[in-house]
Amino acid sequence: MHRRLFPILALAMAFALGVQAAAATTATAPATATATAGRLTASATPSKEMLRWRETARRVTIVRDDWGIAHIRGKTDADAVFGMIYAQAEDDFARIETNYLTALGRLAEAEGEAALMQDLRARLYVDTETLKAHYGRSPPWLRKLMDAWADGLNYYLAMNPQVRPKVLTRFEPWMALSFSEGSIGGDIERISLDDLAALYSDRPRVIARSGDAGLEEPRGSNGIAVGPSRSAGGRPLLLINPHTSFYFRAEQHVASDAGMNVYGAATWGQFFIYQGFNSRLGWMHTSSGVDSVDEFAVQVINRGGRLTYRYGAAERPVQSRTIAVDWRTPQGAMVRSTFRVHFTHHGPVVRREGERWVAFAMMNRPVEALSQSFLRTRARNFDEFMKAAALIGNASNNTVYADADGVIAYLHPQFVPRRDDRFDYTRTVDGSDPATDWKGMHDLSELPSVKSPRVGWVYNTNDWPWTAAGGESPRREAYPRYMDTVGPNPRGTNAVQLLETGQSFTLDSLVQGAFNTRLPAFDVLVPGLVAAWDAAPGADVLRVRLAEEIRLLRAWDRRWSGQSEALTLAVFWGDLLWPEAEALARDAGVTTWEAMASRISPRRKLEALAQASDRLQSDFGTRRVPWGEVNRFQRRTGEIVQAFSDAAPSLAAPFPSARWGALASFGARRPEGQKRLYGTSGNSFVAVVEFGPRVRARAVTAGGASSSPLSKHFIDQAPRYLSGDLRPVYFWPDELKGRVVRTYRPGQ
Repeated sequence: MHRRLFPILALAMAFALGVQAAAATTATAPATATATAGRLTASATPSKEMLRWRETARRVTIVRDDWGIAHIRGKTDADAVFGMIYAQAEDDFARIETNYLTALGRLAEAEGEAALMQDLRARLYVDTETLKAHYGRSPPWLRKLMDAWADGLNYYLAMNPQVRPKVLTRFEPWMALSFSEGSIGGDIERISLDDLAALYSDRPRVIARSGDAGLEEPRGSNGIAVGPSRSAGGRPLLLINPHTSFYFRAEQHVASDAGMNVYGAATWGQFFIYQGFNSRLGWMHTSSGVDSVDEFAVQVINRGGRLTYRYGAAERPVQSRTIAVDWRTPQGAMVRSTFRVHFTHHGPVVRREGERWVAFAMMNRPVEALSQSFLRTRARNFDEFMKAAALIGNASNNTVYADADGVIAYLHPQFVPRRDDRFDYTRTVDGSDPATDWKGMHDLSELPSVKSPRVGWVYNTNDWPWTAAGGESPRREAYPRYMDTVGPNPRGTNAVQLLETGQSFTLDSLVQGAFNTRLPAFDVLVPGLVAAWDAAPGADVLRVRLAEEIRLLRAWDRRWSGQSEALTLAVFWGDLLWPEAEALARDAGVTTWEAMASRISPRRKLEALAQASDRLQSDFGTRRVPWGEVNRFQRRTGEIVQAFSDAAPSLAAPFPSARWGALASFGARRPEGQKRLYGTSGNSFVAVVEFGPRVRARAVTAGGASSSPLSKHFIDQAPRYLSGDLRPVYFWPDELKGRVVRTYRPGQ
């Protein structure tokens, strides 16, 4: 428990409940003293370590192409990892450090008390000694990669003394295990920081607020694989379309003389391509709706200071330990807060529910997760890809797959606990009932999947798997309820409409499909709004007031474009109703789109339209504003949290949020004090790949490859990104020829 002053009586009460804390103590050194502590520099007399780094660097070549993208080649896989992470650090060391501060539970050392609960949450699963033990039991090949990863980062810091880390002046190999899969937001983020603070702290959590107004953009991605029968050239095609926060991953090409040759998007700080392809196959991950995390409530009993909880007819001891979390004060000093945290056999206790404690269960297999993440990049065919999947290190990502043998596939996450389907695991279950316990893992053969369907395509848009391949999709009734908890979404409708046209696809037409302008959510919602207006009495004040707005929406084809005035009005209207619909959906057990269509009254729909129209008039001086005038792309600095301004240059973004069914997603918010919407997430890395005797690909990255505003590659890809004009990928040496801007070794 974190506190500064706390009455003795309250402390006694906390002890009675088994929630205990130690007072924070102030460190003697200011936080800035860590900037150079323990850091080896190139100017020092070469140590054995420096000599080893230099020897490794001599076995690595980095080529920068005319888009600033790094093509790394090493003699061994470990050498390639050394160069890969060195090149990442050149492009954005700040994001690498932030990702590991977050994963290690040390973010508060840089960002202060606002990150304290986030660090505590991470420390429930991660601690130094456990990670070291995991490193020690890792297979030798994986230890070599982790060693090379740490060496590459430390060599970068040694060769670039002008770079001043906030906290991490030295990386250790075992740290790589703290961040072992590359999705945006792991399962741990389902633990509420407010609930955690309410359990382990005596005062409200300090929250850092961005000041941005707007809805949270749906997290997710699109993946489409087209088989030979639906490809104009008879070769499989793959769409890789992650929706993440902008600049979340680095685009890289990594190869070794030992046979590795992989291209795609790597999450900053990781030594594997998370979404991408090699010369034989490719894969796209999409956030899954599978239920792979659960909450178990138990009744805790205090028997003279010894905490137990009921389990069946017996009692089990609550396990407790103390976690110390350091955090930076505004004055730069370090303060240590200690927390007495508790565990049942299900996992850490993360909140209270009435008189019961709730424990959280999720996958915690860092060695298996990191192994699977790397080994899939080296797979040469479907069997090898599935051999990596058999490590069961993926709990949260569906996979859309294609390869040069003509195989296409949809795969469910591999880590799926076997459970008693009588219980509703989307809610907290009774942890005192042994019947609710996890009962091992499902075998891969028991999971929803599709391999090479006759229909010739598979897809996923973060929706359920029951439509992944049309009529050849897995049957919902054949699987436990917990295999999917999200249902369908409008992007899935869009994808199926695209794939069921019967057309034969090329790289060009797959790109066009990925940027098709359909908005299926508005195909349902707008007619309902128009019908509400039609049904209103002729003299109704809203009917009279909204005649022009309805005329605009009635004539709209429900397609996105930068010139569409109807899209602007529809988005402003939908965004107003979305929070209301979400609340109704939770209560009714339906999707938010269903709730918006059928559970919001016709009157409220018209009221929201009037509000949206008034907002446009107030902000822009007119009720008819082209979407591109409102929806903007702007990149001004290399900061992780961008600052936006209506007064600064920006570019029109024609596609809207994925919320309305657009496959091309642009999640935008209105920053405080501004009138326009500015994108922060959505399409980030987009690629299309054709597999055959010689793999071909096109790609684009939001903004550019560099985080430095001084670099020509800071924003050079933005026009292509906004227009869906993907550039050729230089995968083969002859494709790279004539496109090389710089060739060097790490440290040069």
